[in-house]
Amino acid sequence: MLIELNSGTTLQEGKILVGRLQKMGFRVEHSSQGKLAIVGGITDQVQFKEFEHLPGVQKVHALKTRFILASRQYKNKDTVIRIKDVEIGGGSLFIAGGPCSIESEEQIQACAKAVKESGAQALRGGAFKPRTSPYEFQGMKEEGLKLIQKAGNEHDLLTISEVMEISQIPLFDNYIDILQVGARNMQNFNLLKELGKLKKPILLKRGFSATYQDLLMAAEYILSEGNPNVILCERGIRTFEVHTRNTLDLNAVPVLKEMTHLPIMVDPSHGTGIRSLVAPMARASLVAGADGIIIEMHPSPDQAVSDAQQTISLESFAKLMDELKILHKTIKQFAA
Repeated sequence: MLIELNSGTTLQEGKILVGRLQKMGFRVEHSSQGKLAIVGGITDQVQFKEFEHLPGVQKVHALKTRFILASRQYKNKDTVIRIKDVEIGGGSLFIAGGPCSIESEEQIQACAKAVKESGAQALRGGAFKPRTSPYEFQGMKEEGLKLIQKAGNEHDLLTISEVMEISQIPLFDNYIDILQVGARNMQNFNLLKELGKLKKPILLKRGFSATYQDLLMAAEYILSEGNPNVILCERGIRTFEVHTRNTLDLNAVPVLKEMTHLPIMVDPSHGTGIRSLVAPMARASLVAGADGIIIEMHPSPDQAVSDAQQTISLESFAKLMDELKILHKTIKQFAA
């Protein structure tokens, strides 16, 4: 249920109404656009129309989707996430680059230098790695987090790394600016709820077989715990096609833009799994309307300990950044 307040309702009157609803057993979320979302306590016996008689209420709407706080119905204006002097969403171009796995200080420092010089804003790198095989490199763990934090600080870059379980959250909260939830953990609801108690941005990747609604319901777990800073990420899905690692579903960008106010990023590295396809799909992602791109790059791509086949060189990353900046400027001119 969504309650639309009278245009003249004061902040104090709104608080009184929220308190009254809470005493009635409802859980209420307040939108900056003069709306109250009832996200708990609703049963079949609740008569929506009766709420229109409460002071300060203009109209009561039935919710159109199961995801409430992520919906355009609750908040039509695009969410813009601000970290330090960087914006994600709202027409800004946000690019993150770095290795799949942090391997050494020399490697992550070289990536950070290249990311900064190219004009990108964030350094990505995995310290805890969920690998298909238990015999593959599992990451440098806390030492890796220390290295990426140091590189980010020295080059004035935001940092992104994947958190895998609840016990790791305090560690990541200490070292990392944006906590990534990987595709395998998109429906790890206990992890999502705990991340919802933070205020740091959460980069939520779409699962291999997840629908758009599945992704938005996962985001709802984070939002419903109080963290409004959620970034969605399309990173490819499993289909019958086997030539590429995944099928990068660029339909997701405009579709999700219609469904949600949350910013949307695209990962063309995992979405294709093929080095030569990363740049064209990154460009296509921007044209589709993505707010940001996250790319795997490495000083020596062929020697990368994980995802070498989809990792581009530092030189290729710099060239791609030049192209993306030009493309972004052109898109904004057409949209003006």
